[in-house]
Amino acid sequence: MGGVEELPEYAERVLEVAELIPPGRVMTYGDIAEWLGEGGPRQVGRVMALYGGAVPWWRVVRADGHLLPGHERRALTHYRTEGTPLREASRTGGGGGAELPRVDMKRARWDGAGAPSGGEDAHR
Repeated sequence: MGGVEELPEYAERVLEVAELIPPGRVMTYGDIAEWLGEGGPRQVGRVMALYGGAVPWWRVVRADGHLLPGHERRALTHYRTEGTPLREASRTGGGGGAELPRVDMKRARWDGAGAPSGGEDAHR
């Protein structure tokens, strides 16, 4: 990864998986941890928060499909550009502001099919 200072090995592996996710598809934090066979959703989320700016971060999402707080508008622009399946927001949320759609997890979730082998052998 050019120009990036020494990343912890786990962070490097998380970012490599994020880069494999095709446009218009997503993986959850837990999916990536499972793919790697190590860590969990919180560890993946921490890596994405600290180092994820250089990879397609919008393709790594919460399991419920809600957009990343504070980055909703930027993520939505990427989703619409890439044709990521979205579910329109319910009108029942009493938030007062415009309700945002969320990722349609049934249609957008990527299982890694067609990607180089993940898991234990991915980076060794």
